[in-house]
Amino acid sequence: MEDTVDPFISSSSGYYDPAVAKAFFESSGIRQEIPAGTTLFVENEKSNKQTLLKRPLAKALTTPINSELFARANIHRMYFLTQGEVDLTAGGKLLETIRPGEVFGEMAVISEIPDLEVASTRSATATTRSECRAWSLDGKEAEAGLVKTPEFALMLMSVMFDRLRLLAARLAARTDTAGHRSNRSEPVFDAATLAQLEEKLERATVVRFNEGARIMIEGRPGTSMYVVLEGSVAVTIGKRIVEKLSPGGVFGEMALVDQSPRTASAQARSDCALLSINREALIGLVKADPAIGMAMMRAVAARVRYMNGLLS
Repeated sequence: MEDTVDPFISSSSGYYDPAVAKAFFESSGIRQEIPAGTTLFVENEKSNKQTLLKRPLAKALTTPINSELFARANIHRMYFLTQGEVDLTAGGKLLETIRPGEVFGEMAVISEIPDLEVASTRSATATTRSECRAWSLDGKEAEAGLVKTPEFALMLMSVMFDRLRLLAARLAARTDTAGHRSNRSEPVFDAATLAQLEEKLERATVVRFNEGARIMIEGRPGTSMYVVLEGSVAVTIGKRIVEKLSPGGVFGEMALVDQSPRTASAQARSDCALLSINREALIGLVKADPAIGMAMMRAVAARVRYMNGLLS
């Protein structure tokens, strides 16, 4: 099995702007002085913010009490390094050394969906190589930061899209086998949120496609992303279906966020209605409702991990 490691936000990406990241973290984060040799988080570590009180009563009463939940609060945090160096390791191997101006630990924070019992898991261990200074944010603080710096959500997704393009290219080069076919269909937005989107997005347009119609074509430029309102859409890379989207599903956001050619094609699997959103409308939406930005970032993070899984 290949190593599948969550990407960190690197200053080497063409879409990354350390000034935007710094403003985002400073707006709602906590400044930390961290001694050398400190372990910030551990590979396979899960948050324990979920308690019995958040579970259905019947399940809470039948669930054995885990004393570790009450021994130490462990809420995932993401970091922006301003001084020093941090090593990321997995399986005892050095993956990367994080340097000032870079963000790390973000995948566990944005992947964690509130009110679910299953928390996200760290994919690496982070240890300070030297004395460090950093700003850190948990999920709630990140949502607050998006109100002041909505551009960070787009920048973060752009950097993760770099990783997705590499994964997509590797997947397209593989021989098509049953083991690498997908029936993945995970909605980003529920019915209530879809209704809110239609109401809030003045510049959005509802477009309709008949069954079999081509909605977007791989390699061509794109100026809109789409949210499925009705029907079903298949997303393909080459001839391989990688996602089957139902109402609440999102696609086409890669070209919208970083204004690049389409990485995949999309075709209507049935008559469908889609909400078409342009870049200006998306930025306004994330600023007005940061939960939307967090939901989109979670979707991208889930897609990265899913594509990694197809290649394992």
